[in-house]
Amino acid sequence: MSSLTPISQSQPLFTKTQLRKPPSTPIMVFPNPNPAAKSSSVGGPSATRAKMNTAVVVKAAAAATAAKKRYPGEAKGFVEEMRFVAMKLHTRDQAKEGEKEAEGPPMAKWEPSVDGYLRFLVDSKLVFETLEGIVERPAFPEYAEFRNTGLERSESLAKDLEWFKEQGHTIPEPSSPGVTYANYLRELSEKDPQAFICHFYNIYFAHTAGGRMIGKKVAEKILNKKELEFYKWNGDLSQLLQNVRDKLNRVAESWTREEKNHCLEETEKSFKFSGDILRLILS
Repeated sequence: MSSLTPISQSQPLFTKTQLRKPPSTPIMVFPNPNPAAKSSSVGGPSATRAKMNTAVVVKAAAAATAAKKRYPGEAKGFVEEMRFVAMKLHTRDQAKEGEKEAEGPPMAKWEPSVDGYLRFLVDSKLVFETLEGIVERPAFPEYAEFRNTGLERSESLAKDLEWFKEQGHTIPEPSSPGVTYANYLRELSEKDPQAFICHFYNIYFAHTAGGRMIGKKVAEKILNKKELEFYKWNGDLSQLLQNVRDKLNRVAESWTREEKNHCLEETEKSFKFSGDILRLILS
């Protein structure tokens, strides 16, 4: 990663992303079965029939175009659509699909502090606790699908913060970025399941990819390469991720195209909130 823009899935993490336009369907032109109609008056029966025929052809062409329209990644399932949109918010050096301008220094030049990293971990713990609480007491039935996925992070973070405390560090209270994001997630989960699922996906999948890279680089600089529990999972991580992908795809199967697009449009907000917490590392 080369900026403070949160990295999503390097494999699977909108300024409003432009969806690729499908090739236009050619409008077929049929020969006029009645050449004499060319000399008919503008308001004559032949002219009327010609207009009607044209309207039918145009409508048929439009319907065919709509039927063939495919959103990027759609053929592989909705998770791939979310991944495609998220990757557009990366910079070019973070991902080949990236379109965002780099902000801040590249990660190789970061100068993190232990205090700043602790603030990041504390706020991250609050966000993960919030996500876990939402799926445990779901406002919408589909949230229950995401209980006990193996991706949960709050217990791991609690262990890491206890380790820092044993080293003599003072553990801070959650700060504004974490509190703001947690409150937003709770409010969103009660009224907008599609938007909430967008955040759920990006938070968890971002941490398993770009998040791990960040953790490794920070550990090299200030923790003598110690690997925190935050970056460890029980079991095969790739399989845990695939299980959650399958569940996300199943949930999205019941959504309309408009609901899916609404979910995709929430990606930019997810990046903003996560980016605010990430910047705490350098505070």
